[in-house]
Amino acid sequence: MARIVDASRVLFSSLALLTTLVMPCGHGASARDRLSGDVERVKMIGFTVDDLERETQFFEKVLQFEKVSDFRIVGNEYDRMQGVFNANMRIVHLKLGEQIIELTHYVSPPTGRPIPVPSYSNDLWFEHMAIVVSDMDAAYKILQDGNVRQISAYPITIPQSNAGAAGIKAIKFHDPERHDLELIYFPQGKGDLSWEKPSNKLFLGIDHTAMTVASTENSVGFYRDLLGLEVGGSTFNTGSTQEVLDNLFNDTCLVTAMMPGVAPPHVELLDYKTPPGGRPMPPDTAANDLWHWQTTVVTKDIRALTDRLRKAGTQFITPDVVSIRQGDQAQLGFKKAVMIRDPNGHALRLIEE
Repeated sequence: MARIVDASRVLFSSLALLTTLVMPCGHGASARDRLSGDVERVKMIGFTVDDLERETQFFEKVLQFEKVSDFRIVGNEYDRMQGVFNANMRIVHLKLGEQIIELTHYVSPPTGRPIPVPSYSNDLWFEHMAIVVSDMDAAYKILQDGNVRQISAYPITIPQSNAGAAGIKAIKFHDPERHDLELIYFPQGKGDLSWEKPSNKLFLGIDHTAMTVASTENSVGFYRDLLGLEVGGSTFNTGSTQEVLDNLFNDTCLVTAMMPGVAPPHVELLDYKTPPGGRPMPPDTAANDLWHWQTTVVTKDIRALTDRLRKAGTQFITPDVVSIRQGDQAQLGFKKAVMIRDPNGHALRLIEE
């Protein structure tokens, strides 16, 4: 017999958790004093691709990104940084508004495993980035004209019953290699103030990357207490609109924004309360697998941050801080780096510029 979920009980327990996370207590449960090495901002969002030319053209022609660099890197330090032996990588940086995304293709070793089919938003390897648009109807027409594969059947509008997100419009879809993407429209007074600036552009920039997590409490503890991000607010998303958005029946999701304190993008934590059965991140995930995403965050003291993370038992992909060759620093955009995994297996690249 199928298990019947008491939605009101899920909602009550989730809101109780939310109150615990964001209500002040002493110095504050939603924030803490700044520590040496705390993350300053999210520099870029990236993922691994197989056909770099096709992926680049998709972002340029369909989503109106601008290619700003196309380069290769190879060397033992990059093997260590990525956790992939004998790595030879071709990297493309694309810009939309003020934000940068990074597409990485492995010349060697060959591209790893494809994104699992089926793959759902409550699986713990799920991650997407949200692209802000000024007109959802016009942006959706471009997706349709390009025969883009949709996750959502159509763009949804979050109802007034969800006060924190009411009026926001969104649709989720796939790029040619099934990476998860989202278009999002913010009405006046919702979203970052930068999205309200006058613009004649349809595609404006990247608002956030969203990652599925097993526990909001554990993930907030990691991103807030170890990395120094702040809880920016949470919403409990449920009902038919959320089901259509995620293509997931009986969909209830606690969404928590983790803010670096400056302009977009930020990190969102997606905690699916129902349906049950989301699969874990494969423990042998490697950076050349196509479900690998890496969010690059900036710190002014990478040694202090890595020492704090190591003491807390964080999983490191990079054994120790890697110094980037001087000739590669301008292209990559940083001087030192280390790659880690959060409590759910999502990869973060910590850098010092």
